[in-house]
Amino acid sequence: MTAFRNSIAMPPGTRSDGALIIGEVAQSHDGSLGLAHAFIDAIAAAGADAVKFQTHIAAAESTPGEPWRVKFSRQDASRYDYWKRMEFTEQQWAGLKAHAEERRLLFLSSAFSGEAVSLLERLGLEAWKVASGEVSNAELLDAMLRSRKPMLLSSGMSDLSELDRAVAQIKAASLPFAVMQCTSMYPCPPEKVGVNMLEVYRDRYEGAVGLSDHSGTIYAGLAATALGCDVIEVHVALSKDMFGPDVPSSITQSELRQLVDGVRFIEAMNANAINKDAMAESLSPLRALFTKSVVTRQGLPQGTVLRAEHLTAKKPGTGIPANRLKDLVGRTLRRTVGADELLAESDLEEPS
Repeated sequence: MTAFRNSIAMPPGTRSDGALIIGEVAQSHDGSLGLAHAFIDAIAAAGADAVKFQTHIAAAESTPGEPWRVKFSRQDASRYDYWKRMEFTEQQWAGLKAHAEERRLLFLSSAFSGEAVSLLERLGLEAWKVASGEVSNAELLDAMLRSRKPMLLSSGMSDLSELDRAVAQIKAASLPFAVMQCTSMYPCPPEKVGVNMLEVYRDRYEGAVGLSDHSGTIYAGLAATALGCDVIEVHVALSKDMFGPDVPSSITQSELRQLVDGVRFIEAMNANAINKDAMAESLSPLRALFTKSVVTRQGLPQGTVLRAEHLTAKKPGTGIPANRLKDLVGRTLRRTVGADELLAESDLEEPS
């Protein structure tokens, strides 16, 4: 699972193994540069590997008459106005990238126009995330491919034939890529997440696979990790009470920390197979504490022929193992024993 991560020039000091975990800010900064920087700190503190934004240049990607998908904003008269409000200057984007790298985060941003690709290329973006609505945009893909950087390809609104064409375009350029299972529903219900597609993409495209999750939970990412996912992307909000269209599909900073810890735990489990016999041998000192031995229920004189009612099993497991209790019935005591004494073979006559 390290091959795709290692194809990206990660900031110094970042880990070199395991799934690449991306905290997606999307539009949750609501056009505030200060809030965008706060997201970088929150995502870094949660232990993720990368922060991802979206670079919108309204005049380059939309017409003024672009319809609302859901009219969520009271201050923006049109969706075009909303995209306009989400814009940052090139200098501001450069500051965000520098901040991310200071926090040892890979800086990513989805480009929604050729102008956005050019801006991000000037910043030195180390990998491209192709948004769901841009998978069919061959011209935009070509603009990204010319930079010779690894590609993360979302599948949110595409059928397999559309993905086939996009992957073929990337393969023709001989670039590393990951196909990201994604369902463009916000939030996405569990029955629509589609982690079954990870194996389909791995077999079909012979490359890395990822999950771009909109469920608003940590569960999908954990399940994808157990299935050997190379990249996990989740939307992040500083609070579930924040404003914006991405918040219902997001997890909080504390939940992101749980996700990161869970992913690394699962990876450690999967990477370390155990030998059950060897493990049991290494735990033998504990057996003496937690298992039981055959003991006497009452004091018995020398020469007593043991009956079942004379015996029981109690801790510790340092005497004759409890599973041999029935074997001792009919044996004769060589010495007088008290109640609750652990029996040893030396206490018993040899069986006739």
